Amino acid sequence: MRVIVRRDTDIVLACQKGRALAERVGITGDSQVVVVIAISEVARNIINYAGCGEIVLDVIGQNGRQGISIVARDEGPGISDIEKALEGGYSTGGGLGLGLAGARRLMDEFEVKSQPGKGTTIKMAKWGRDGR
Repeated sequence: MRVIVRRDTDIVLACQKGRALAERVGITGDSQVVVVIAISEVARNIINYAGCGEIVLDVIGQNGRQGISIVARDEGPGISDIEKALEGGYSTGGGLGLGLAGARRLMDEFEVKSQPGKGTTIKMAKWGRDGR
């Protein structure tokens, strides 16, 4: 499932689709909220720093469990110092700097690949707790 992200309404749509997919694979309660927050944070970064990008949502499975994969991709300016960007409180855009660091703390898996001038890809995953 793919959502093009250009404006605030696209963030809402990506969050809604992410929550529905999380529910479908057995992610419940607060963990659904966590998925929505993480999607919102990375989608907001797409708008703020790249102007346009995409969120790709998919069902994943491993060792009998199901989860949700979230890939946020843009062709914006990239991140020159990924480690610094993952520190809470660091921002190049004047914000609070909670986006990437917060999303990383919330998700079970988190990876950032970025190249200055070529864009950023963030891969995240959240696994269901019920063994599905």
